[in-house]
Amino acid sequence: MALRGYYFVLLHALVFAALATSAFSKLSSHYYDYSCPKALSTIKTVVEAAVQKERRMGASLTRLHFHDCFVNGCDGSILLDSTSSIDSEKNSNANFQSARGFEVVDEIKQAVDEACGKPVVSCADILAVAARDSVVALGGPTWKVKLGRRDSTTASRAAADANIPAPFFSLSELITNFRNHGLDEKDLVVLSGGHSIGYASCATFRAHIYNDSNIDSDFAKNLKYICPTAGGDSNLSPLDSTPAQFDKNYYSNLVQKKGLLHSDQELFNGGSTDDLVKEYSYDTDDFFEDFADSMIKMGNIQPLTGNQGEIRVNCRKVNQ
Repeated sequence: MALRGYYFVLLHALVFAALATSAFSKLSSHYYDYSCPKALSTIKTVVEAAVQKERRMGASLTRLHFHDCFVNGCDGSILLDSTSSIDSEKNSNANFQSARGFEVVDEIKQAVDEACGKPVVSCADILAVAARDSVVALGGPTWKVKLGRRDSTTASRAAADANIPAPFFSLSELITNFRNHGLDEKDLVVLSGGHSIGYASCATFRAHIYNDSNIDSDFAKNLKYICPTAGGDSNLSPLDSTPAQFDKNYYSNLVQKKGLLHSDQELFNGGSTDDLVKEYSYDTDDFFEDFADSMIKMGNIQPLTGNQGEIRVNCRKVNQ
């Protein structure tokens, strides 16, 4: 009987430990309430100042979070510089000479660590909160960011090339890519609305304006002045007609066949996503509500929690 009682107590302890580990591993919007109550307000202050100084920075910070989450989950891997053992994701096709905002992340990290008294907030969480605050600063919706991610100790340029959606993707390729990350067609359409802000380089839309037929002819003609058939790869054009304002115009442009990227216009090209694009083109409230929901969902892609990973002291390199 005593032995049976011992095993019962042991089993109870193991079950409790497993449940406790699971509970503490989940992301929570209140994760830093006790360890650093000033964390979120500090991030917001730095982001708002950066966006006020340069409106494009809001799009850059949001894009970093997107590209981070699509490569082995939301773990801050995109922030790591190259070393003898790390092939930085900054050098991937989607990020090389186009991903920006790293200096602002450094500034946020320094400010947050000073507010907390020590490195408590992960770089991955900083990206997630900065993306939300950037969208809000540009007139978009807000949402409660789930927190508690930890930072990866490695990065992969090859994984970035394989997982970040390319501007030449077809609709079926986009759907498959998002599905591989646990996201559905609705998430694809609504998260693509992140292109409501920011710019893209000529190299990413040249093929669309010269080779595709599903594009407004006057729109294409004007873009050809910015993006010649040869040269000017880094010349920029806004992703929608109001690149410094988070709004529904991205979808209105698609309905008018004025999507900048081939992958943008694929969302409204006689396929399964047309109806949702139409809905968002005239209903800002629906777009904002669904965007917030999908951002929370994306932020839950394979985060490192519990004892996984680390809390980096410097977002650009792993702890020594």
